[in-house]
Amino acid sequence: MAWQHLRISQFGGPEVLQVVEESTIPEPGPGEVRIKVLAAGTGFTDTMIRRGRYPDFKGPLPFTPGYEIVGVIDKVGGGVAAALEGEMVADLCVVGGYAQYAIRPSRFLVSVPAGIDPAEAVCIPLAYLTALQMLTRCRNLPAGATILVIGASGTVGTALLDLARHLGLKAIGTSSAANLAVIERFGAAAIDYRAGAFVERVRQLTPGGAGVDIAFDAIGGGHFRHSFACLAPRGLLVGYGSQTMAVGREGLIAAGLGLARLKLWSAGSFLFGGRSAVFYSITARRSTHPEEFTADMATLFQLLRAGAIQPVVIERLPLAAAREVHARIDRGGLGGKIVLMPWSA
Repeated sequence: MAWQHLRISQFGGPEVLQVVEESTIPEPGPGEVRIKVLAAGTGFTDTMIRRGRYPDFKGPLPFTPGYEIVGVIDKVGGGVAAALEGEMVADLCVVGGYAQYAIRPSRFLVSVPAGIDPAEAVCIPLAYLTALQMLTRCRNLPAGATILVIGASGTVGTALLDLARHLGLKAIGTSSAANLAVIERFGAAAIDYRAGAFVERVRQLTPGGAGVDIAFDAIGGGHFRHSFACLAPRGLLVGYGSQTMAVGREGLIAAGLGLARLKLWSAGSFLFGGRSAVFYSITARRSTHPEEFTADMATLFQLLRAGAIQPVVIERLPLAAAREVHARIDRGGLGGKIVLMPWSA
C-alpha cells in the first residue's frame, strides 16, 4: 500500500521539503508501534530543524520533519501489548511527524481521551506542555501573580496566555501590532514590542511599577537583558529558546552570551534583588523527568476535554502544503498553529 511523508535531504529554506511516496508501509520493531498519523503539528521549532539550527537535532540526512503527532496505533511490535492497537495517542517525536505513518517507541506515548479533536490535541505535546511546565515546574506561582510573555502571539505564547487565564494569573504579552488582538483575546494586556520603551511600558502595567513575577523569553541572546529588567524583586526569567540565532539575526557567540547571562543571574541572584534566571528545554526535561512528562500531558488532555483550555488552530492543511506552511511561519505573525492533516486530500 502506498503512503506519503515529507523528506528533507539538505538543510535550507522551505523548498527543501519534498513529498515522497513509498510503496511499503514500515513495520514496528521490538518496543515500537506504528501510528497512523491523524494530525501533525507545525511551528517555529520545525523551521529551526529544517535550517539545521536546532541544538537537539543535526541529522542524519535525509529525514522526515515533524515535532509532534496525534494518531491511532495501527500495529504493535514485539513486547508491546496488543490491546494498544486502535488507541489514539500523542507523541513528542522531534522528527518524523510529517507523515501518514510513523514508527515510534511505545514508552513515551500518551493516551488521548475519546472525543478530542486530533488537530487541537496535537497542540498539546510541544506548545502546551512547554507552557505548563514553565508555569508550574520552574516556579510555583500564586493566583494573581503577573507574568510577561515575549512573543505572545506564537504557539507557546498563546499556550502560556491560555494556561495563565486558567490558573488565575495576570498576563502581559508582547507581539507586533498586527497580533495585539490575539493577546487581548486571552484577557492579557498587549504591548507592541516595536513601539519603543519596552521595559518602561511593562513596568507601568504592574502594581507600583515593581515589575513582573516571571518572564518567558524565547528570543534569547541580547534580548534576555530586556526581559530580566522587567522583573520585580525575587522575579524569575525563564529562557526557552534562541530565536535570533535560529533565523540568523545573531550569531552563536551572542546566543552563548545570552545563556551565560542566565547562569550569572541565577548564581548571583543576591546581587540583583533576588531576581534569578533559568533555561528550560522540553527534551532535556523529558529525559530527566519522564514521569512529569506523562503526568503533565495527561493533565493537559483533561483540561482540553473539559474546555478549560482553547488551543488556537488557525488552519488544517494536507501534507503537500508543508512548504507553504513553513514559508508562512518564517514570515511570522500567524497568531496560532497550522496543523497538517496527512490523510486529507
